[in-house]
Amino acid sequence: MEKKVASVGWGSFFWGIPALLWQVLFFYIPFFFLIVTSFIKHDAATESFRFTLEHYRTLCNSIYLKIIFRSFFLASTTVVICLLIAYPVAYYLAVKVKRWKSFCFALLVLPFWTNFLLLVYAWYFLLENDGLVNSLLLWAGFITEPIAMMNTKIAVHCGMFYCYLPFMILPLYSAFERLDLKLLEASSDLGATDLQTFFKITVPLTLSGIQTGALLVFIPSFGDFVVPALLGGDKDLYIGSVITHYFLTVRNVAMGSAFTCLATVLLVLLLLCMFVIHSLISRDSNNA
Repeated sequence: MEKKVASVGWGSFFWGIPALLWQVLFFYIPFFFLIVTSFIKHDAATESFRFTLEHYRTLCNSIYLKIIFRSFFLASTTVVICLLIAYPVAYYLAVKVKRWKSFCFALLVLPFWTNFLLLVYAWYFLLENDGLVNSLLLWAGFITEPIAMMNTKIAVHCGMFYCYLPFMILPLYSAFERLDLKLLEASSDLGATDLQTFFKITVPLTLSGIQTGALLVFIPSFGDFVVPALLGGDKDLYIGSVITHYFLTVRNVAMGSAFTCLATVLLVLLLLCMFVIHSLISRDSNNA
């Protein structure tokens, strides 16, 4: 029996080696080079490289701090709006829909099969001056001239909500699938109101889906540069926009590496804070 368990363990480790190698080759090693590059400056006079903290001192400028705060606000807003939209949708799809559940779920997953740029450009053609939204409003007589919706924060937020909404719905759908509906019935039979049942039964039992969805939405939206560039016109800079600017436009690899490392450290610290808060909430609920 022990030999069988040991063979299963070694077999699982063997099949996990390719994934480990993939992470090492395409994540850890490149990120290590980014860290090293962020501390190196090329001296054109002597054609040599020297250690420096100049790039990080430059990033302490208030302009970059505003960019980081703006990115954090955009990612947080995206998480909140996606949660408000995805929660009732996931509940209805997992609990209420019976006959057409597979078909509705396929429609839900469909955006994952579409190129990300196509999803963003769809909003571009909807919100431009001669796009579908302005055309319908003009035809209905609600406006007399097109509304400038492109290159605004509203356009950026609309694109972010639309592109990252499936990342919030799927974990919530999985959480609602595991929800025991008998608990909701028991709560109602014991005299609890719908709001009491929702906040004391439904939300705690689906908290894992909320947390997973929040992470899946926050992390990519925190560094997104495609949506702000196409729908915002780069009027407001975000973390992803600055990193792209340094790497692809200015060709200042050292500054781009420093900003990437700084953004990664801030994201890790934020995730650690979320983990600590989750641990405290779990401990209090277990003590209760």
